Amino acid sequence: MTEQAFGIDKIQLVKLLRRVAEGEAQLPEFQRGWVWPDHNIIGLLASISRGYPVGTLMLLQTGGDVRFKCRPVEGATPLPGTEPDTLILDGQQRMTSLFQSLMLGKPVETQNQRKQRITGWFYVDMVKALDPHADREDAIRLLPADRVVRSFRGDLIEDYSTPEKEYAARLFPLSQLFSNRDWSYGYEDYWKDQGQDGRKWWRDFEEAFVRPFELYQVPVIELGKQTERQAVCQVFEKVNTGGVTLTVFELLTATYAAEEFDLRDHWNNVVRAAWKAPEYRVLKEVANTDFLQAVTLMATAARRADAATVGIDEERLPRIGCKRKDMLELGLDEFRRYAPLVVQGFKDAAKFLRQQYLFDTKFLPYGTQLIPLAAILSTLGEQAEPAGAQQKLARWYWCGVFGELYGGSTETRFSHDLPETVGWVRGGAEPRTIRDARFSESRLLTLRTRNSAAYKGIYALLMKEGAVDWRTGEKTEITEYFAEAVDIHHIFPQAWCERENIARGTYNSIVNKTPLTGRTNRIIGGTAPSAYLPRLAKNAEVNADTVANHIRTHMADPELLAKDDFAGFFEARQQALVEAIETATGKAVVTEDGYPATGVVDEGDED
Repeated sequence: MTEQAFGIDKIQLVKLLRRVAEGEAQLPEFQRGWVWPDHNIIGLLASISRGYPVGTLMLLQTGGDVRFKCRPVEGATPLPGTEPDTLILDGQQRMTSLFQSLMLGKPVETQNQRKQRITGWFYVDMVKALDPHADREDAIRLLPADRVVRSFRGDLIEDYSTPEKEYAARLFPLSQLFSNRDWSYGYEDYWKDQGQDGRKWWRDFEEAFVRPFELYQVPVIELGKQTERQAVCQVFEKVNTGGVTLTVFELLTATYAAEEFDLRDHWNNVVRAAWKAPEYRVLKEVANTDFLQAVTLMATAARRADAATVGIDEERLPRIGCKRKDMLELGLDEFRRYAPLVVQGFKDAAKFLRQQYLFDTKFLPYGTQLIPLAAILSTLGEQAEPAGAQQKLARWYWCGVFGELYGGSTETRFSHDLPETVGWVRGGAEPRTIRDARFSESRLLTLRTRNSAAYKGIYALLMKEGAVDWRTGEKTEITEYFAEAVDIHHIFPQAWCERENIARGTYNSIVNKTPLTGRTNRIIGGTAPSAYLPRLAKNAEVNADTVANHIRTHMADPELLAKDDFAGFFEARQQALVEAIETATGKAVVTEDGYPATGVVDEGDED
């Protein structure tokens, strides 16, 4: 946006409101709904009546290359087909409040301080408005839609349902402010009949309250029609007083709507509808912006590939990316081209995750890693199906999980993941996600809750190794897995560890936890393994050897459990988990000094 892309001016309030009424000034579709409560509106009206500043409006001239679907300000009813010449980027709440309270001609639908919906008319008490010692906000009030005030029992308290009753109470309806001639004549006649000079009262009130509205000028910044879309969106979010950040999805919904494409409907009824089957429940928390990021990755990768084919130098090639700016530049034609591929890519991602024993969002290490995974699978298509390709993809995935590489700002990594992982599957070099991954043995001691991706990753590896419930012998997967409410529980119970003075940071780590059903965990209770193992065998109606075999599927030594040997168990299981992580990632787990892990237990720190 150049220095000459905007102008600063002042426009009379009444002219702005008339432009709103006629549809010359409208809202871009991405603007949120009107939400101001009655006390905010009263404060705004009071400020204008005093001539106080109420902030600057920001408008955008229409007619340029950037098109947004627009809608009238709430309550305005311009003629069908009316096209605006300006869009209100900042000031929606103020303009809507003023239009509805001053020009709508119908009761205003708003809310009180308790956020309860209320409907009514705004009035000003003329006596209080003329009192120099009165607070102007106290002079303005909202009356019910029928202009009758009743108690909570329904008893009549005040009635202003006719102009004569308004005159008598000296209550001026603000809906008449810009067309007050008939009301003022009626007011003067009423008080003349009462033997008082209504004309002087009106003139004093008009000068003190009405004229400030008629003369009020609003500072306006108007962006030129050549302003770029990215600049419009950035300016809107920087200056918008609503305090609610718009998502890229909402902004693109508005721009695509100008080309008669309903992005929101497509998301709900095409994209999400494709993932409704139970086998895709791991996609339940994929957001619309996640989907757009995957589409943008593919679109920007295609732009780069097209540019490379015409001989553009490497350093001048378009970048692959899915940051906010990249998504806002996603054209509708590109979205139409790549969205179906990405829909299938996410479905293939769900299938891939099932093969890694990740069935549900509850234990999905990183929701964000689904974005590059879907883009990678969309790009590879059938090339992702062979066993060798699946092995490479699994290595890339688990390196991301145990390297804990997707927990912060990830867009830059996504932009490398797509070309590098696709290239690796096709015979190129290892992607940097594999090169960057590093897992330290001591990290096992700090994995204590599901908040960690690596914690969830170990859970999945245990299931992949064939972990079964110790009581039932059922594998912790698919329908039975969820129906039995499997969760991670202590192997050496917490109560026993406390009695034995084992450090909390040690017994609470993932090394001493494993997936079990709630019922099995209740049988274990808080006793030593030597006490609960016979109970498990009796409850399961099997011998001790069968229960021991069940325990071995969890990379735990049942003989060490039977001897209540916590130290021996902990060392052996820690080494088993290290080996499982090394198998999944194809990389050596290291100790703090950088050497390969030896299996020696470090007691670590307490929580």
